[in-house]
Amino acid sequence: MIELAFSILASDFAHLADEVKAAERGGGSIVHVDVMDGHFVPNITFGPPMVQALRPVTNLPLDCHLMVENPDEFIPAFAEAGADLLSVHQETCPHLHRTLQLITDHGMLPGVVINPATPVDTLIEVLPMVHYVLVMSVNPGFGGQKFLPLALGKISYLAELREMMGLNFRIEVDGGIAHDTVAQVVEAGAEMLVAGSAVFGRGKTEQNARKLLKLANAAAPDKPGRKV
Repeated sequence: MIELAFSILASDFAHLADEVKAAERGGGSIVHVDVMDGHFVPNITFGPPMVQALRPVTNLPLDCHLMVENPDEFIPAFAEAGADLLSVHQETCPHLHRTLQLITDHGMLPGVVINPATPVDTLIEVLPMVHYVLVMSVNPGFGGQKFLPLALGKISYLAELREMMGLNFRIEVDGGIAHDTVAQVVEAGAEMLVAGSAVFGRGKTEQNARKLLKLANAAAPDKPGRKV
């Protein structure tokens, strides 16, 4: 099942509730919240109060992507605020297994993220315990960046590993996902598509989301028995 995780980082913050509802009408099924601390990445965005504000606005799952140093310190607060899915970067977690277990212990679905320069093989030991793997197709820190094609090989490799290891984690991709790149990532094996500018641009949120999902579903490979 292909899902659109629309990134509110690109939305009109003054009308956030309306933007979320428009993206949902267009078929978006996950709200993606980019959390940046100005240390791990060169930008500062949202924290638990944003998640708490979003929770009454939508019944969609809130997917929080922590681009922060010391993510363990923030996990309880995001759980209390209402996050459903929480992903952390392999690059910031010296005790990755422990961090992912902490996410699970707080009632959220754990995800792990890798930057463009991080090999997929660094995740093999934790793949059995994650709900999803997020492949960054840009260097994190800012919205609106150009898609890096090297992500396609990582997505394909993750799909192969999932089959070989008999697992059922989902594959998410984030960065530069737009009408001209979405087919490539779906064909490679991605199922959760994070898109910001392509959804919220030009004041046509609902139409943009619908069109992006249509292109994604048209590119979805027909693989009977494939684990998703």
